[in-house]
Amino acid sequence: MELMFWSFAYVAYDQIINNAGCVRYMSGGLLHVPIVIRGPANGGTNVGATHSHTPENLLGNTPGLKVVTPATAYDAKGLMKTAIRDNDPVMVLENTLLYGEKWEVPEQEYLIPLGVADVKRPGTDITLVAHGRAVITCLKAAELLEAEHDIHAEVIDLRSIRPLDEETILDSVRKTHRALAVEENKPFCGIASQIAATIQEKAFDELDAPVGRLSSIDAPAIYSPPLEKKQLPDPQRVLTKVLQIC
Repeated sequence: MELMFWSFAYVAYDQIINNAGCVRYMSGGLLHVPIVIRGPANGGTNVGATHSHTPENLLGNTPGLKVVTPATAYDAKGLMKTAIRDNDPVMVLENTLLYGEKWEVPEQEYLIPLGVADVKRPGTDITLVAHGRAVITCLKAAELLEAEHDIHAEVIDLRSIRPLDEETILDSVRKTHRALAVEENKPFCGIASQIAATIQEKAFDELDAPVGRLSSIDAPAIYSPPLEKKQLPDPQRVLTKVLQIC
């Protein structure tokens, strides 16, 4: 099923969460819901607050649902093929601003397992954890950090919110000893909060600084194009936050 905006799915949350998310558990595994729902979930397109929600945290909070957020065309294809083959309901949240980007995609068949993050850029000084378009933001920030400050950031692309690949995150933090979670979600109860809590609980002794979080500014999506651009994380905001942590 394709949505014009994930914001429109809010009127179907009973069907998505109460039914699709719960029926396999409530039937003792007798009933499966092999559906995929995909569509854009992002701000930055100047279409107002009611069209710009990023509900990956709401969907990820529901046991029974799987949530993926591709950042590249290669990942979008591989994750979608895996999602279609999955017997559980999989929510695919894409970013409209990435639709015009181009990447190499193999013609041959390939799958990307759900729950496996990807190290998009290796580094030694700080771990940047992101999903969706925030991954691209972090990669641009990592280039600036290396060129201007000799800071080598490792960029982790979650690819999958639920299931979440905790080990890839923790392995990176054990190497860099610093972490910043970046997202286009709002900060309150967001994905970055979950990442920060996971690192705090499972890798606290590895940290040389508190885990940082960088999200969209906590307000409904702003309609004004120049103001909404400032509301979302950008490479310079990531760079500034990294310098504080390092």
